[in-house]
Amino acid sequence: MSAITCVTGVAISARWYNIWAATGADALSAPDAHRAAISGAVLLVDIRRPDEWARTGVGEGALPLDMRQRAFTDLLSDAVDGDHSRAIALICARGVRSRGMAGRLRAAGFTRIIDVPEGMLGSGAGPGWIKRGLPLRKEG
Repeated sequence: MSAITCVTGVAISARWYNIWAATGADALSAPDAHRAAISGAVLLVDIRRPDEWARTGVGEGALPLDMRQRAFTDLLSDAVDGDHSRAIALICARGVRSRGMAGRLRAAGFTRIIDVPEGMLGSGAGPGWIKRGLPLRKEG
């Protein structure tokens, strides 16, 4: 029984930290996401909660948009002037929420969704926006 508990604990911890995250065709590292956002190549959207933005700041070039808002998809559509083919990169704390939201947005008709799987705090994909020393701005 303790082995099962231990294995279950590891699985829960691994999912929370997103140790299997990786960058690839539909994903960017935090520095690449920053460069793309600053250049205007992508709309970088920080989908975390307002208390998270207040605690850590929001990455330079990112639009803070709480994914829990009922009108999230409509607000995002407004942010891209209805152009659902515009490249949108999603970032959260560790890449778990952004991966899930990417699927939801594709189902809603957005065609170029990119994940930033290392997130703000780091994951298996990398150390994260903050540890990389990328620029932040305070929110709230």
